[in-house]
Amino acid sequence: MAVTFAPTNKRRTAFHELTVAEVRRLTEDAVEVTFAVPADLAGKYDYVPGQYVALRTTLDIDGEPKEVRRSYSICAEPRPGEIRVAIKRDLGGVFSSWANESLKAGDRLDVMSPMGQFISKHEMTELNHPEKIDTATQNTFVAVAAGSGITPVIAIARSVLAAGENVRFDLIYANKAAMDVMFLEDLADLKDRYPARFAVHHVLSREQRISPLLSGRIDAEKLQTLLGGVLRTEDVDEWFLCGPFELVQLCRDTLAERGVPAEKIRFELFSTGEPTRPEGQTGRPVRPADNGENYTISFRLDGLQGTVESPTHARESLLNAALRVRPDVPFACAGGVCGTCRAKIVSGTVEMEENYALEPDELAKGYVLTCQARPTSDAVSVDYDA
Repeated sequence: MAVTFAPTNKRRTAFHELTVAEVRRLTEDAVEVTFAVPADLAGKYDYVPGQYVALRTTLDIDGEPKEVRRSYSICAEPRPGEIRVAIKRDLGGVFSSWANESLKAGDRLDVMSPMGQFISKHEMTELNHPEKIDTATQNTFVAVAAGSGITPVIAIARSVLAAGENVRFDLIYANKAAMDVMFLEDLADLKDRYPARFAVHHVLSREQRISPLLSGRIDAEKLQTLLGGVLRTEDVDEWFLCGPFELVQLCRDTLAERGVPAEKIRFELFSTGEPTRPEGQTGRPVRPADNGENYTISFRLDGLQGTVESPTHARESLLNAALRVRPDVPFACAGGVCGTCRAKIVSGTVEMEENYALEPDELAKGYVLTCQARPTSDAVSVDYDA
């Protein structure tokens, strides 16, 4: 691999080993995990409410030790010396099941520095400076979340409500039953603290509520009624949508029909199951091309320039190829959802199979998800530092 060095101003996303300070049970299938952040790493774990971290550890799977990664949203407003995430057990999920059953205070895990774009555009940056929100005017925020989609939303809600007396936050929160509601007591505490400025509407799909509007799955008709009666869409400054694809897409389509500008809508998808593992990460070699035909993939990461040849027959992603020569290339879900592997195309062309993380303005600027991007030109150059 040819290597050259050049400075970069982008904060490097990297793993650091942190100690679990506390594991708090939220529901039968969900826990809140608090990591202690030492003073010398405080700057690396500065974050904006709504961002996430990737966790990495080695687990015994089918009798063999295997590296497992998973991304989880930060569920608390920034606090000195700690970072908190919530982990809900996925059906068949290796990491989430282990975390719910075995993770305990004192354990040490690799935690990637925070990243993600599911954040308010109202100028909350770095160490969460809510005073940057214009408190002279009324600011109204609305979130629609389902299941574990509450985790980034509650961090955002806590932060914006603390910003000033003119901020209001409404939450529509969907779950199967009351026993499945994550942060139930925390949401009640928020309501007690801000009775006139925070409202939560619990919608339960498998449990009857007094109001038919709050019973059953959220479908197009129910959502239209909620938006037309409970909320006034024209008064909302910013929307946050977080949950499974079907719900998020339904909300986006419905808001578009009601004339809500796309720039007012922030969304993030929460997938189920464990991430796929890039081929290069598992150590399986790619068979060389019999005819010698290769794509040349160049990439810049942390100021270092690398180059790798990728056989055209392999149809592998940019991430797979890069991992063969740089094991520290950032990734987490490898499914086009989290956005950890985001990079900018400098030259050449690619095609992406899936994209659930990048917004239209990012695509227009040339950003791609390298776990989903495959070369369509002889040479491709990407910049992870951009």
